[in-house]
Amino acid sequence: MPGTPATQTDESGSTTASALPLWPAPFADHPVDATVTVPGSKSLTNRYLVLAALADGPSRLRTPLHSRDSALMVEALRQLGATVTEVPGDGQYGPDLEITPMDAAAAAPESAIDCGLAGTVMRFVPPLAALRNGVSVFDGDPHARKRPMGTIIEALRTLGVEVSAVDGQNAASLPFRVSGTGSVRGGHLVIDASASSQFVSALLLVGARFEEGLHLEHVGKPVPSLDHINMTVSVLRGVGVQVDDSVPNHWRVAHGTIRAFDERIEQDLSNAGPFLAAALATKGTIRIPNWPANTTQVGDLWRDILATMGATVTLDNGTLTVTGGSEILGADFDETSELAPTVAALCALASGPSRLTGIAHLRGHETDRLAALVAEINRLGGDAEETSDGLVIRPAKLHAGVVHSYADHRMATAGAILGLAVEGIRVEDIATTSKTMPEFPHIWASMLSAGQAAADAGSTETSN
Repeated sequence: MPGTPATQTDESGSTTASALPLWPAPFADHPVDATVTVPGSKSLTNRYLVLAALADGPSRLRTPLHSRDSALMVEALRQLGATVTEVPGDGQYGPDLEITPMDAAAAAPESAIDCGLAGTVMRFVPPLAALRNGVSVFDGDPHARKRPMGTIIEALRTLGVEVSAVDGQNAASLPFRVSGTGSVRGGHLVIDASASSQFVSALLLVGARFEEGLHLEHVGKPVPSLDHINMTVSVLRGVGVQVDDSVPNHWRVAHGTIRAFDERIEQDLSNAGPFLAAALATKGTIRIPNWPANTTQVGDLWRDILATMGATVTLDNGTLTVTGGSEILGADFDETSELAPTVAALCALASGPSRLTGIAHLRGHETDRLAALVAEINRLGGDAEETSDGLVIRPAKLHAGVVHSYADHRMATAGAILGLAVEGIRVEDIATTSKTMPEFPHIWASMLSAGQAAADAGSTETSN
């Protein structure tokens, strides 16, 4: 089952219905026609932040993401002794960041790391804390204690790092304590990363600072979201780290220096997905400028996914343009990864059946996304069911209702997509989008306003 829709406890201790606000999802009575830009990539921002804390000098991130997940990472680095300063930049969504690395050898007081619900913080920061001379206590939101963490904890223990339980809790999950000594020996390490690619990325990001480097080997079922590991490897090579990934399921990181850097962060292509989906849901057009010609972001898959679903997709002079077709086509998709909630929302509006496979690991994300998607689509009259590794979604007429977000930003944006095509949708706690895109409600409204302006202009021209 997914994390249940939010509840609260009254003074008597009884559980009552959620008091979280319901956002009236705008219904589109006209095709959208807008140019949209979105904030920086969360995946890239948080990877570069970790590397900046270990670099050989001060680094700068230009146009980084400013969201709850990135703020949690920044605060975690500060807790570990790094200095992170906001400086003026040319980004539309906030200042640049300058980072002075932490001094791993300096003795430090106990630090408290709030992971929130951020997988990158709860997985990437413990290995970093192991390289600090001090104790770090990790905890997060209530659902964060249910997210898979055993692999990273056991990996650190295998490397000789002391990881202990907090308050008698299970030391295979949050909360836990990492007692770092300022160095980690490294060497050959075998893990099972079948629950999350973040376990691999977390260790690769710090492997160059291990005394013997790192030879990481995965055993078990296939690692999901290999695109994210490829991103990590690319980022590491860009700052001078030698990584050999020529043998499947083996990654060798040479001991060495992490070079200080000045990096401009690409916009988040995964977060661009709901806006691109709006073109299909409304039979309109969305343009996103500054789409990278070459990228390691999984969101670049939108070009193929949306074309398969009947859209016209072009990339010309750096602007991605998506125009919806006469209908949304159902299709079979493998390995949609974090894009799956947006894809599923479109599938619920499609004229034919769809099957999403290779996404069993989404059960361990911010909520059990597979169960949550089925529950919310079916709550609106849809026809969705879980499979062992994904979803089957069949055509059905949807009706008005509430879409619960489960404190999951991608469930909230999926509800917004459905609201474009189904009048009377309300989304619980749209503010949960602040995890990776605090500006989402504003950008969404601006997108629709631009479409209305275009429709009004067209109507005026016709009447003249």
